[in-house]
Amino acid sequence: MAASTYQVIALAIYFVAMIAIGLWANSKNNSLDDYVLGGRQLSPTVAALSAGASDMSGWLLMGLPGAVYLSGLSQAWLAVGLTIGAWCNWKFVAPRLRSYTEVAGDAVTVPVFLSNRLHDTKRVLRIVSGVVILVFFTFYVSSGMVSGGLFFKSSFGQEYHTGMLLLAGITVFYTFFGGFMGASYTDMVQGLLMLAALIAVPVVTIIDLGGVGPVVESISQVRPDALSIFAGTTFAGIISSLAWGLGYFGQPHIIVRFMALRTPADAKSGRRIGISWMVLTVFGALSGAFMGIAYFARHPEASLTNPETAESVFLDLSQILFHPFIAGLILAAVLAAIMSTLSSQLIVCSSALVEDLYGIFSSKKLSAGKSLWLGRAGVAIVALVAGALAWNPNSSILQLVAFAWAGFGSAFGPTVLLSLYWRKLTTQGALASMITGAVVAFAWGQSPMKSVLYEMVPGFASALLVAIVVSLMTYKKNDAIDEEFDRAVELAKVK
Repeated sequence: MAASTYQVIALAIYFVAMIAIGLWANSKNNSLDDYVLGGRQLSPTVAALSAGASDMSGWLLMGLPGAVYLSGLSQAWLAVGLTIGAWCNWKFVAPRLRSYTEVAGDAVTVPVFLSNRLHDTKRVLRIVSGVVILVFFTFYVSSGMVSGGLFFKSSFGQEYHTGMLLLAGITVFYTFFGGFMGASYTDMVQGLLMLAALIAVPVVTIIDLGGVGPVVESISQVRPDALSIFAGTTFAGIISSLAWGLGYFGQPHIIVRFMALRTPADAKSGRRIGISWMVLTVFGALSGAFMGIAYFARHPEASLTNPETAESVFLDLSQILFHPFIAGLILAAVLAAIMSTLSSQLIVCSSALVEDLYGIFSSKKLSAGKSLWLGRAGVAIVALVAGALAWNPNSSILQLVAFAWAGFGSAFGPTVLLSLYWRKLTTQGALASMITGAVVAFAWGQSPMKSVLYEMVPGFASALLVAIVVSLMTYKKNDAIDEEFDRAVELAKVK
């Protein structure tokens, strides 16, 4: 049997498993609240692994190993920043967001929570935040579809549009029927698949090369500075990399997992599971890059498929060292990274379209069944728009994705943190903060200063400052808000 046949079989098994989970989750959806938040019945394990998988995307298995392969351990500062940011997100945001969303009108989306938390009777905050989420996540979804198309083109020689439609079709199918619960459980399985692949490739490579000693020796001979975390770095560069961690506080597709936990106390277990997964996978990705340096130094007859970016180093090692079926499962792990992010963003887009926008402009009260199908329609609409944007793999719109992490982090991060920890935050302060963060991050990202300092730093700092100043200028004591704040704090206390 040809090697490619084994790989196709492995991918087919993976696709069937994802569809089966989506169809199983369909039976759990009885209303729109179930569809967009899973009825707040997510266990810590599912929440942690799904948050990690939907966060990392293809960057973990391709982008990070490629960067470290070319530039050495100095590229790991970004991974350090993300790990610290994820830990802080679980520690400080998760329990309070879970409790406060329940206290604030049982909110099931981030825009609804912010609107209810600040008693925004005009719902301006809900509209603005819903539109921001819908627009930028549509670009994000489009990027994931492009990644899928390019993956099938480079790995199997498939035509770009065929690969894009296959990945998008399967992801949309299980998300359409499974909703948030389907996306979360498929993300969990995908997270475990990513973990297995990221551990297996470095371990097998070490065994093939004769142990850790020969690996380090080979790396030292060809790339003496590769193992130095400070080689080629600057202070501003390190700060920029660490600042990526600030983005976690404002990523709707990640923090919505906190809202779906069964209780605020589950955040403690979720943090331990999620950060353990993250440390292991990041270590695996870094190790895979170094294994690649050592392996290709010892085997000059072998070469990278993509030497310009080295993003293929992880996949190249798997193709060389594993049976084609196992190599196919590792290819599935890359798809898992892409699809887990895609499904989570589709659900957030659907909720922004239906719950945050349609719910405001329509006075018509829908039955549970009709609202459920409206949520599914939201997934289909966003998928169609994103697919149209992704039809051209070189579309300039996709350049906005690089800004999206900093844009979301700057626009929502300070507002989310202050809404949970500062009772004096006002609607005016939140709106001014969101607009300031997005504008500063975008403007900085388009300026020459981008090469000096990542736009997250000025974007987040300016948004935080504006939120505090404007809130102090517009604050009026509200006993109802204070009472809800105190209840949320008490409910969030983890014994």
